[in-house]
Amino acid sequence: MAKVALLIGISEYQPGLNPLPNAVKDVEAMRRVLVNPEMGDFAEADVTVLKNPQRQEMEDAIYNLYAHRQKDDLLLLYFSGHGVRVESGDFYFSTSITRKNQGKLIPTSAVAATNVHSWMNQSNSRRLVVILDCCFSGAFAKGWTPKDTGIIDLQQHLGGEGRAILTASTSTQYAFESDGLELSVYTHYLVEGIEKGAADIDGDGLIAVDELHRYAKSKVQEASPAMTPEFYPFKDGYRIFLAKSPKDDPSLKYRKEFDNIALEDEGEISVGNRFYLDELRNNLRLSTDEADAIEFEVLEPYRQRQQKLQRYEQALSQIKQYPLTNKDRNGLKRLQNILNLRDEDIQPIEQRVLASKQVEYERQQREAERLRLEQERAENKRQEAELQERLKRESGIQTQPFEFDTATLTPKSAGFLGMGKKTYEINRSRGRAEFFRESLGNGVVLEMVAIPGGKFIMGSPESEPERVSWESPQHSVTIQPFFMGKFTVTHSQWKAVAALPKVSIDLNPDPSNFKGANRPVERVSWDDAIEFCARLSKKTEKIYRLPSEAEWEYACRAGTTTPFYFGETITMDLANYDGNYTYGSAPKGEYREQTTDVGKFPANPFGLFDMHGNIWEWCHDEWHENYNGAPKDGSAWSVDNDNQNRLLRGGSWNNNPRNCRSAFRHSLARDFKFVYVGFRVVVVRGRT
Repeated sequence: MAKVALLIGISEYQPGLNPLPNAVKDVEAMRRVLVNPEMGDFAEADVTVLKNPQRQEMEDAIYNLYAHRQKDDLLLLYFSGHGVRVESGDFYFSTSITRKNQGKLIPTSAVAATNVHSWMNQSNSRRLVVILDCCFSGAFAKGWTPKDTGIIDLQQHLGGEGRAILTASTSTQYAFESDGLELSVYTHYLVEGIEKGAADIDGDGLIAVDELHRYAKSKVQEASPAMTPEFYPFKDGYRIFLAKSPKDDPSLKYRKEFDNIALEDEGEISVGNRFYLDELRNNLRLSTDEADAIEFEVLEPYRQRQQKLQRYEQALSQIKQYPLTNKDRNGLKRLQNILNLRDEDIQPIEQRVLASKQVEYERQQREAERLRLEQERAENKRQEAELQERLKRESGIQTQPFEFDTATLTPKSAGFLGMGKKTYEINRSRGRAEFFRESLGNGVVLEMVAIPGGKFIMGSPESEPERVSWESPQHSVTIQPFFMGKFTVTHSQWKAVAALPKVSIDLNPDPSNFKGANRPVERVSWDDAIEFCARLSKKTEKIYRLPSEAEWEYACRAGTTTPFYFGETITMDLANYDGNYTYGSAPKGEYREQTTDVGKFPANPFGLFDMHGNIWEWCHDEWHENYNGAPKDGSAWSVDNDNQNRLLRGGSWNNNPRNCRSAFRHSLARDFKFVYVGFRVVVVRGRT
């Protein structure tokens, strides 16, 4: 049984590939531990070293490594240098004459991995080890074709006998050289694992390739967390023994124990573990100098990692601008990559360094928003006062009558002794109200229904099923006459007003998810609705605005006191909501999963359509947890406290029917936009 090794290091390259000074040092270090009779125990004559070979010399040496061998021979191919992957995905070993033309590899200047695979497959040996300390090295393993099983699926251990590939990096990573080390980082820890015996993880006196890789990988990732060395064993390849280690050696025992503790404490040895290590050192009869030397070596990757983290923090701290610009972000990302740090490594640094900057930035943003809102409120009040004064000088709004269908739900018999399933009958009737049309141009009109003034009890009684606490306490409210949109604002109406001159903010002319001229516009924020009203007011010289919450509930109830204006429950024949759910004893129904055209269902007694379901409707009010202190005159409840949440009423197509009740209240942030949120408008009545 022979143990044969071919060690190749390429440091010198043609223009187009960066030199790698450590590569030739890597092969010398590997040769040193392999030929040591106390370590690798390879015969010196059986270890071939090639430094900066040309292509033919390198191919001949690799071919000879695998040719004319016996089944039990152990064959090791080690390569340190550039790995090159071409567009087809094929992998090439670089040589000292490897060249590129217009960024593409000249294949005849490098050694194709397919040739190496072929020579390995033709070899009689069943103990083959390949160690690749180069970038794209994962591509070599991925293309391995065994004699008997076809292309290997690396997600499973398939094919080949007694073969193992150890790689410094995946196909998308660079095998970094490490500051402060004479060797490439992966090879440094391979050599250390053999030389110190630290890779003998199970303590049996032998170092298997899987143990060697596990040791090197753990050390690499302590120093360079983003590097992910990989190990590809095929059919017992992990049980190939490359070297031996001293058994029962005190220094090795101390190193292994300290290594485990350093990993557990992440390089910062705790007080308890320090006392434990001192006792262990005494028991093993090691001197303080011997233990210190071991600890210094073991902690080296932790020191490297800390230095990298400090360099990243130093760079981040010197950036003055916040938020970070794309230019700064790109530069930091490059620094992170070259330091081989993961996102989770730099996240605590960014949180710590940027925290104070973020606090100050958010304070400035809040102050700017507060000032903007103050200016907006002042301007809105000025415009409203101006419009009110103009209306006082002008005649009242001229209306005309219209008729509409309305409906009520009446429970029917529930069977013998009331034990059967309750059903409901829809009773339809005709209603009559006054309205006026507002022309928006191009044949688009807005129909505004006259809502008479009056008093009502706002909120839900405690006896109402599925009520919630924020609908309390019930209280009396007096409402002045006003006009309210017969329908929620439709897509065509929105588009017409969005084309009018801007007052404060831009409007998206086509925001809705569900398309259709007569469908309610949705995915509009409270701020968008306010801008809509401002533009409409300016065009018409009337005061258009969102309804107050009290006005909305008064108009929805239309003189009723039941949960819905048509009665005690709700059905899919009268509203658009999620029919998978029921309210009271009503049956389940169709879930349409979208908005419907406005006016599809009967109106309420005031002549308003879709007050239950179809789309949530913004109100002018800020959100309050209950009605304690609510206005009693029907005005919007706003206290100028920068509350960002605004009221929504009516429920929508994707809601449980409980949320569609006349009294149900909901809130969202004023800038919220979604497929179930729209609005309708009101206008202040002039003189009659």
